[in-house]
Amino acid sequence: MTSRGPLTLAALASAAVPGLDPTSVEGVVGTGPARPYDVAFVQDHEHRRWVIRCPRTPAASAGLEQSAALLALLSRRLTMPVPAVKGWVPLPEGGRAAVSAYLTGRRVELASIAPGSALASGLGRALAQLHNLDRRIFEEAGVPVYEAEAYRTRRLAELDRAAAMGRVPTGLLTRWERTLEDLSLWRFTTTPTHGAIGGGTVLATPDDGEEPEIKGFLGWESAQVADPADDLAALVDELHPEALDTVMEAYAHARADRPDRHLHRRARLVHEMSLVRSMMTAVAAGDDEAAEDLARQLRRLDEPHVGGHPVARHEPHDVARHEADRILTLGGECSVSVAPFAALAKQYCEDLAVVWIDSHPDTDTNATGYDGYH
Repeated sequence: MTSRGPLTLAALASAAVPGLDPTSVEGVVGTGPARPYDVAFVQDHEHRRWVIRCPRTPAASAGLEQSAALLALLSRRLTMPVPAVKGWVPLPEGGRAAVSAYLTGRRVELASIAPGSALASGLGRALAQLHNLDRRIFEEAGVPVYEAEAYRTRRLAELDRAAAMGRVPTGLLTRWERTLEDLSLWRFTTTPTHGAIGGGTVLATPDDGEEPEIKGFLGWESAQVADPADDLAALVDELHPEALDTVMEAYAHARADRPDRHLHRRARLVHEMSLVRSMMTAVAAGDDEAAEDLARQLRRLDEPHVGGHPVARHEPHDVARHEADRILTLGGECSVSVAPFAALAKQYCEDLAVVWIDSHPDTDTNATGYDGYH
């Protein structure tokens, strides 16, 4: 595993882009020994800023090549800017380092997004624009492409690995298994996804007195055709519930096809299971402190019980569904006030052929309330 410092990265950037004469370089602090890339910001004599990513492993090198091919296609199809590669330089051990123009803006802390804000609605529209893309663009770039059942199978394999660790609560494993084996949750159409949406990959316009807006996304190395819920996983965990409402309302209105009714529940599952993947990475890197912190988070996710029964903490999506069911049962007009899941609830009024209402004991009611350049 090769590691390179800022000065070496600046020299590589100069070799990759004709006319790039470095005047300063700033190395990006890594995320530990398991980080896939060495990264630096380079400024040249024309005051242009660049980002160089140098893969540290063959797997990271392959991922960088694939994402670069995809970004070249997306740069002509998305209204938001993407960090398209402007130059390459071969590495002695094999593979290539990539240099792209620096995208100006500021990283968005998801927890800071306010309900009803331009950031919240813009994030929903930006995700919808991505998910509306023709999947053949991703196929042409050679990134992974999955159908729903194949993706469910991958999640089941992750569940087996999680169980084998012996550090995930049994109740949590059981709940995940129940969700994964409920085939009704996995009848959806896979879409183009970013795959790593989070606080380090969402870019906004500078905060210069005007209300900031979403500018674009960084860190496209995990892009693939998969479950759209993957791109919502960090949002359901970090956003204020009302801010999430704003995002989902804008997302639903901007999607070419209706979002499937179980999108929110699968996003919650993706977030929870991502903690296991992070724990595996921490264990492999020998970071016992991080591994134990993740283990504590998993224990907190385990379903609390009172008198032998799970405590019901309904997600907003579930609330909307139950409200739609109640209206149908009462024979009332479909005027749902659970905003912004009102549109989703109204969809149930239109689509459900059978009227039912019960306590839904199998509903996932646990609502626990990458850096793009790494």
